[in-house]
Amino acid sequence: MSKTKRNYLIQTAVLTFLLGIVGGWIYFNTNPHHYFNGYPLIPSYFFLFGWLMINIVEWSRKKMTGKLLQIYMLLRVMRMLASFILMVLYCVIVREEAQAFLLTFIANYLIYLTYDSWFFFTFEVNKKSQKENKR
Repeated sequence: MSKTKRNYLIQTAVLTFLLGIVGGWIYFNTNPHHYFNGYPLIPSYFFLFGWLMINIVEWSRKKMTGKLLQIYMLLRVMRMLASFILMVLYCVIVREEAQAFLLTFIANYLIYLTYDSWFFFTFEVNKKSQKENKR
């Protein structure tokens, strides 16, 4: 396992723990009438998608170096589409909690999107600076 993959998984697990346990506790205590029992599944969904994403990025980094940016962007679009489909399905199946679910899901989506963008941006900056230092 590469250092990048290990760091990403550890940091994403910490973020998932914070959002799932600590965030869920805060959400339940500050907004109990909007809290729903499926809340901990939302951070878990993003952790699993992040795990899939880092595995594909690692594989493409080794096999298709020149296509890494395209694959990364494709993964972002896939996550957006999968999230949209999940939100629609949830709202159709569980109508009572739809608004609370949508707001919570979108907030988590934005948090993970910001984290992923920061992580991969710093990864690319570090990779670029290491190449320049070797010259």
